[in-house]
Amino acid sequence: MKVKIINRSGNPLPGYATEFAAGMDVRACNEEPIVLKPLGRAIVPTGLFLEIPAGYEVQVRPRSGLAAKKGITVLNAPGTIDADYRGEVCVILVNLSFEDFVVERGERIAQLVLARHEVVEWVEADALAGSARGEGGFGSTGTK
Repeated sequence: MKVKIINRSGNPLPGYATEFAAGMDVRACNEEPIVLKPLGRAIVPTGLFLEIPAGYEVQVRPRSGLAAKKGITVLNAPGTIDADYRGEVCVILVNLSFEDFVVERGERIAQLVLARHEVVEWVEADALAGSARGEGGFGSTGTK
């Protein structure tokens, strides 16, 4: 699928790291290094602007290596970029480690995934069809 993109970052376009990857790595486009203190968060610019087709969204997801090795993740994961948004793509990063983390320009900070979605039309009802699970919520299916 072709998606229009404006790249004002000076970094490479988001890209797939492997042949069957679902997410494309996106890079930071900050003027100065951003220091994320433990439990600190920051909105990191990417210098990218997208024209997402109707019926799609771009999800902003954490990079697993950054999360596992450094404790850095996307705060609102997955973040959603709607098809009608035309502003700069930014990533809300949070530091869940005990050490400062410095975000340098050009660093791979997140992944972008293009995903189709449906438009919902709610149908009000007085009852719902039964299911095996019923109203069982958090933890209702067991712990192991």
